[in-house]
Amino acid sequence: MTPGPPPYVPGHGLLAGRSAVITAAAGAGIGGATARRLLEEGARIMVSDAHTRRLKESEAELAAEFGADRVTALPCDVTDEYQVKALFDHAEKQHGRLDIVVNNAGLGGTADLVDMTDEQWSKVLDVTLNGTFRCTRAALRRMKAAGAGGVVVNNASVIGWRAQQGQAHYAAAKAGVMALTRCAAVEAAAYGVRVNAVSPSLAMHPHLAKVTTPELLEELTSREAFGRHAEPWEVANVIVFLASGYSSYLTGEVLSVSSQHP
Repeated sequence: MTPGPPPYVPGHGLLAGRSAVITAAAGAGIGGATARRLLEEGARIMVSDAHTRRLKESEAELAAEFGADRVTALPCDVTDEYQVKALFDHAEKQHGRLDIVVNNAGLGGTADLVDMTDEQWSKVLDVTLNGTFRCTRAALRRMKAAGAGGVVVNNASVIGWRAQQGQAHYAAAKAGVMALTRCAAVEAAAYGVRVNAVSPSLAMHPHLAKVTTPELLEELTSREAFGRHAEPWEVANVIVFLASGYSSYLTGEVLSVSSQHP
């Protein structure tokens, strides 16, 4: 019998007093789970998402549970440099400092390369890779100027390492996120900022179930050593580790939250 997920891990105050920005944090996926985990570990957060209604709902829910003084939100389309700048400016103004940035925004899709349009390719790359670049650049500029260190955690994917039919654009984008992470880490080390990434495989949430066929989900699940998908909070736990002092000598790394790695 396939074992189920382990018990939910309670917070231990690992991020007490720190402030964080999380992109694509509305909803039940990895971003939403990360927002909750950071709050449980004591951080103050700025959540953002391109979906304004879902973002407002998430903000209200988290503020009611953890306190309105610890949760703020601002819509942000990471393909728009003006909105990215506004997000980080607002985060600094609201919390007075910027300690942690989690770049979770990404866009998928399925199309064989021979059928893929320039628009399909460019849209996935612009959200997933260029959006991560814009937010990483914004974070590093502010962290360098502040001179107080900081942490950036990017969301990559095991698909950046392995091939999958119909995913050339997404795989290229996620492989780019991995390379961006390593290069940014080398530059940022000079001013005490760490840059790492997580590389999940299959973290199940309602939206993913709606856009993925049962057959593909079954196939992807069968590749996992545990014989099950990850819970979004299990990926968020690794993000918390990378954001915390427990990973103080870790930078430029891409951690596979899966048995699937090169």
